Amino acid sequence: MLNRLLRPLRNFYVATGLVLLVWMLFFDANDLPLQVRNWWKLRELEKDAVYFQDKIRDVQNQRQEVLGNDRLREKYARERYLMKKPTEDVFVIVDENNEPIEK
Repeated sequence: MLNRLLRPLRNFYVATGLVLLVWMLFFDANDLPLQVRNWWKLRELEKDAVYFQDKIRDVQNQRQEVLGNDRLREKYARERYLMKKPTEDVFVIVDENNEPIEK
């Protein structure tokens, strides 16, 4: 029975192919566990890329709104950076989430 199972391994090409397969799966610099880790890391980075692209789009929209209107630019500077004229005080009213009520 054992002889019957080992008979194909006596063939040079089958034995060489199996050795090569084992080497490629476990001992090579680009082995299977490394490829799986790289695949998962790629998926995480793609998710991060989508998140940051959305953030960039939001910032660009905000920038276009603010730079297009002088009144909004002044409001943005006062609220965001608490800039003020020397003779006045700036009060920003916020809601429960610490977000300005007026946008």
